[in-house]
Amino acid sequence: MIRAILSVGGWTLVSRVTGFARDVVMAAVMGAGPMADAFVVAFRLPNHFRAIFGEGAFNTAFVPAYAGLSEAGADGAAQRFADRIFTLMLAVQVVLLAVAIPAMPWVVRALAPGFAEDPQRFDLAVALTRITFPYLLFMTLVTLLSGVLNAQRRFAVAAGAPVLLNLAMLAALSLAFLFPDAAHAAAWGVAVSGVLQFGLLWWGCRRAGVAPRLSRPSLRDPAMRRFFAVLGPAVVGAAGFQIATFADTIIASFLPTGAVSALYYADRLYQLPFGVIAIAAGTVLLPEMSRRIAAGDVSGAHAAQNRAAGFSLALSAPFTVAFLTLPGLTMAALFQRGAFSADDAARAASVLAAYGLALPAVVLVRSAVASFYSRQDTRTPLWASLTAIAVNVVLKLWLTGPYGVVGLALATAISQWVNLLILVALAWRRGWTAPSRTLGLTILGVALSCAALALVAVYGLPVVESLVPALPRGREVAVLALLGVAGAAVYGGLLAGLLHLFGLRLRRA
Repeated sequence: MIRAILSVGGWTLVSRVTGFARDVVMAAVMGAGPMADAFVVAFRLPNHFRAIFGEGAFNTAFVPAYAGLSEAGADGAAQRFADRIFTLMLAVQVVLLAVAIPAMPWVVRALAPGFAEDPQRFDLAVALTRITFPYLLFMTLVTLLSGVLNAQRRFAVAAGAPVLLNLAMLAALSLAFLFPDAAHAAAWGVAVSGVLQFGLLWWGCRRAGVAPRLSRPSLRDPAMRRFFAVLGPAVVGAAGFQIATFADTIIASFLPTGAVSALYYADRLYQLPFGVIAIAAGTVLLPEMSRRIAAGDVSGAHAAQNRAAGFSLALSAPFTVAFLTLPGLTMAALFQRGAFSADDAARAASVLAAYGLALPAVVLVRSAVASFYSRQDTRTPLWASLTAIAVNVVLKLWLTGPYGVVGLALATAISQWVNLLILVALAWRRGWTAPSRTLGLTILGVALSCAALALVAVYGLPVVESLVPALPRGREVAVLALLGVAGAAVYGGLLAGLLHLFGLRLRRA
């Protein structure tokens, strides 16, 4: 299983690296002003709906059902199920697109009401969102095709598809002179990438012999009925998290210009370890636990969950330390160039530090929810998510006044820990999780290694700055790179030594 996580994580890392290159170019070209704010809204809107109806809810309902039908070996049952769901999702997305495009001014006004006070920014956001919204249709179908491949233990194609988004946007930005402005170029890059990703996933499914075909959906199909019984709570649960993200955008639209962009750029760095590590682990863990539980191997499912949780935490913890101890250096080194000013970097750095508090919880939640989704229980994560979202929204309203845009990130951090604690407590009480001694020792080793890493970051920064001469440009990059190499050596060496001392090793099963 670790090998599969590394495969997914490797492709996801390529996606995040190319995504980082995309964001660096965006920041340099658009900065963190009105144009960037308008594009961020246009980019987030289809992604919000994708997260609600696509990745978030769909995977939790579809993958265990499809994997169970495949495991049972019923003649063609899994393929018929995929065919019917594919047809239904396509029809729903076509209708949604037909309704949303003409109604886009009202949609943007609901998502970013503060933009209404700036007609130029509002009109630009509406125009850009009409270009990006068809991306949702293709990505919903991509999510289904990815679920089919993942259930077949074919992870690479689905994990590599998001790279096409970044490459398409980079290509479009390089041709920005052909568009009214850079924001229009980036928006068309998003739209084209949806077509490219769908084509890649369709090819992957055809090659594996599992490509869905158009087929009339039938609610008399027991698998379809079970799918919708699971999907309903999953949609509400996924919507709950997106409500908090909607709230971020809504509140930030009333803050001074640049707040929406500061949230976006900080979130992009925060999403790097989440996307590379947590999503990779969750992608592999859910079908693994589903198959083991279907086969009656509950202890094996819990062992897989413990390995995924320990592995995810060990890889993501250094990012938490970096975000908390070096947020200013990180933002300056990565984004401060072109139209992205020192003030923009400082504002985004404060948000990044707040997001750093959430990272361990966010990473572990992906492993925790597998206890429920692998048993096709989406109601419990729903209530846990809604409770955390209620906490999140209340804290946003309370903290934004004194802390501005940073308060939005702090509220997110606290709510993520609330969500994790609820999930772990409920799973423990039901006997659906069994943290092992190995997991406990891994957490101890990670904590001690993080303490050493924090000392390197805090006390090593002035030393490295004294060694790096004043440069006309790129000094922050050099300082961050040297600290990163030193920190990686200390963290990796100490963690490996502690795990060896504890008699532990990561298994590549």
